Order: sequence, then structure tokens, then C-alpha cells
Amino acid sequence: MRYTPIFHNPSPRIPLISLGVIWLLVCSGLALAAAPPPFPDPDRIRYKSLLFKPPHVERVLFDNGIRLYILPDRELPLVQIKAVIRTGSMYDPPGQEGLAELTATTMRTGGIAGMSGDAVDETLESMAANIQVTVNRDSAVFSYSVLKKNLDRGFELFSGMLRQPSFEENKLILGKDLKIEELRRIFDDPQKLAFREFGRLMHEGSPRGRLPSSDSIRAIRRDDLLRCHRLFFHPKNIMISITGDIDGKEAAILMDRYLGTWTAMEEKPETPPLPRTQEGNIFFLTKDVPQSIVIFGWPAPAKRDIQFYPFEVLDFIVGSGGFRSRIFQEIRTNLGLAYSTGTFYKSSSDYGLFAAYALTKSESTLKVFTSIRDILREMGEKPVPPVELERAKKAMLNSFIFSFTSAEQISLQRLMIDYDGMPDDFLTTYRSKIGNVRAEDIRDNAVRYLSQARAIILIIGSDRVYQEISANFGKVTRIDARF
Repeated sequence: MRYTPIFHNPSPRIPLISLGVIWLLVCSGLALAAAPPPFPDPDRIRYKSLLFKPPHVERVLFDNGIRLYILPDRELPLVQIKAVIRTGSMYDPPGQEGLAELTATTMRTGGIAGMSGDAVDETLESMAANIQVTVNRDSAVFSYSVLKKNLDRGFELFSGMLRQPSFEENKLILGKDLKIEELRRIFDDPQKLAFREFGRLMHEGSPRGRLPSSDSIRAIRRDDLLRCHRLFFHPKNIMISITGDIDGKEAAILMDRYLGTWTAMEEKPETPPLPRTQEGNIFFLTKDVPQSIVIFGWPAPAKRDIQFYPFEVLDFIVGSGGFRSRIFQEIRTNLGLAYSTGTFYKSSSDYGLFAAYALTKSESTLKVFTSIRDILREMGEKPVPPVELERAKKAMLNSFIFSFTSAEQISLQRLMIDYDGMPDDFLTTYRSKIGNVRAEDIRDNAVRYLSQARAIILIIGSDRVYQEISANFGKVTRIDARF
């Protein structure tokens, strides 16, 4: 069989390999000629200042005290409703910790006047509607999403849950059983256990620090739910956001139809005291696991405090700023000692909380402990370099817009500003106040708030880790988890 090769060499004086090399050189030259210029350094790009102006949220105050926030969005035939109630676990009576959560969840599952809980579930399912309930220390949130065509019927059910829940006994029993089982499983999740106990320690001496236990859940009766509902779920205590395929007039008519005749409650529960100032301490919860969890915590500026803005930047630089943050860079990237590490800063209108944490193997607990301590100490000893400060502020300002990607987010932000008693211009002035933060402001905040003598430190780990920490740092208080 004979065949003709695709490539052949017509002249013995020019080897085939030479032609191949020439062809590669030609192609390389063309590729280089066509290659685009290198991308500019993003830190050197100059652009006009962005004008930030969030969409206007319409606010309506009804005669009975309900506050309504409306922002239309016609993109989809959906309506989103959020009701924020001024209640929460910090109002739970002693011995009945978990009452606020059980009240809210049984309002969702336990039926409404004239309709069983199972019937409510079936109706919601037939409309592809969804209601979720979340209870925090200082609020409860009912979130509802429904198709526009089912809005009237859907809002009737939603308002029934808020106004006239039945609290069916069988649903209460089920809710208690589920909560007790959830508590039983917490000890099997070291991370969840650590942050639960950390919250209790940081709020020690205040009702805000009390946590539900199996005994406190078992002590709750249906009458307790009725009393909790009567005290907290009334018009003057509720703020509602409505967004989506609806305008202000439609929303107001809907509210007036189903919630307009709801009468206000005059009794006002006393707000629990703020967490008291504590002496620093190291707490240790023994758990026989090959990993440890280390958390440093301090009280921090409230959202109303002028120090809120520099502390936001401090938090970003130290640990919440991702890969470039100091704790992440040192403990995870440089030392490779943690699979999760960083900081968080939570602030409400009257107080704040800051924490630095790391999850590491037992053998590196001491090293991680000292690294976090040294990084935080350095924040009060040396000013942040100008390049690091500007990079942090720029990243924060650029990411700020992602808090406003939907009408639901924007309306809820507006609602929460009023809920927290913040000034109307809080959002519009946030960027300029972050931009004005100076290195000395950050250092002053670190000195004022992050004193090692006032640090509340929690470590969860093995007994061997306890011995090591005790040998290096003196007094360490053992604690037990309370379920």
C-alpha cells in the first residue's frame, strides 16, 4: 500500500524540523503582535466619584400604630412581606427561656382562628407561598413570599398568624420536642456549641445572656404563649415591609383591610438591662475532640456611637476583610494553623460586640491563641499603614452597594434604621464617614476597647489543651455547657 505524506521535504538542504521552527516563530510573532496590553493596576485606576442615593421607600403610619414600608418592584409577579416585631429571647422570663421562640414558631404552625395548622400549611403549599420565622435576642421576623395573584388570600393568612394564632396544643408539644432535640444535638457540633456559650458569657448577668434548656422548654405551657403574644404582638410593636409587584395604594388598602381594626396594647414590657462590664477571664469548656475553638470577645461601640465607623474599619482590617485581613493572613496563610479564622462585629443601637476566632487542631491551640492576642495588641501599638488603610476603606465602600441589590433589602434596611432609632441619613452618610476614618482613630479604638485585661476568652478543646493553656496563662475557669 502506498500513501502520500501530508508534509514532505522537497529539498534535502532544508530539514523538515527547520520549517517547523520557522512556522512556530512566525506564529509566536503574530500572537505577540496581537496580544492586548497588560491590565492596569486596579489601585491606580481613577474614576469619577459615585453618587450614592438609595431608592425612596414610602413610609406610612397607621392610626393603630403599625408602621408600613413600601417599595415597588415590578420585575416579577411576586410580593415579599416582612414583619419585624419588637420582642426576642431577652424578654423570656427566668425559668422559661425559649418562650419567645416557641411563641413565634407555634404562631406559624399552630393554626389561626377558624383554620387548623395543617389546613394553613396545605393552603400555603397550594399557592406556592412560603412563611419563615426567625427569633433573635431583640427581635422576631416573619418573612412571607407570595405570588401577586394570591396576595389577598395570602395576606389574610399572614395577618391571621399575627393577630389570631390558635396555638394548637399538639403543635406546641411538637415544637417543644423539636427544640429539646435541637438542644441535645448542640454538644455534637463544637462550632455551634462554642458560639452559643460565647454569647452567654458575653451577656453574663443580663437577661440577654440566658439560654433555653430542656427544663425551661418543658416548663412552657400554652397559656404562656398566649400571654407572650398578647404582650408583644400588637400594632405599636410591629413594623411591616412590603415590596414587589405592588404599589403604595394597594399595600395601604391591604393593610387597612386585614390589620386596620387591630387594637394597640398599652402595656409596655421593660427593656432588659445592657450587658454589664466584666473583668477579663479565660473560660475553658472541655470536649474530647482533636480540634480546638478559640474565641476572644469584647464589648464594642454601639451603632449610635461616633466610634462605630472607625471600629468598622478596624474589624475589616483585623479579620472580617477576607484574605487580606491580618488574622487570616498570619494564622491561615502564613502559619497554616486554622481552617477557619477571622473576626465579626455586631452592633445595635445601644451596644456592640466584637470577637476574633479560630478553629485549629489541638496541637496548635497555644500558637493560635498567642497569635490572635499579638495581632490585636499590635492594633493599639502601631498605626495602620496608609496603604492598608486606604485599601480597606476602598473595599468597604465598594462592597457597600451590595447591601442594596433588591427592593426587599432596601426596604428592610430603611425599616431597621427606624427600628434601631438611627437618624434618617444613616445610610446616605455611611460612606463619607467611613472615608473620613484615620489611622489614629483606629488605634484609639483598639486601645479603648481591646484591652487584654478585659478580654472574655472561650476555648473549647481537650483536657490536654486545658493543661497547656493553664500552664502558660495562669487562671483558667472551667465551665460546663447548659442544656
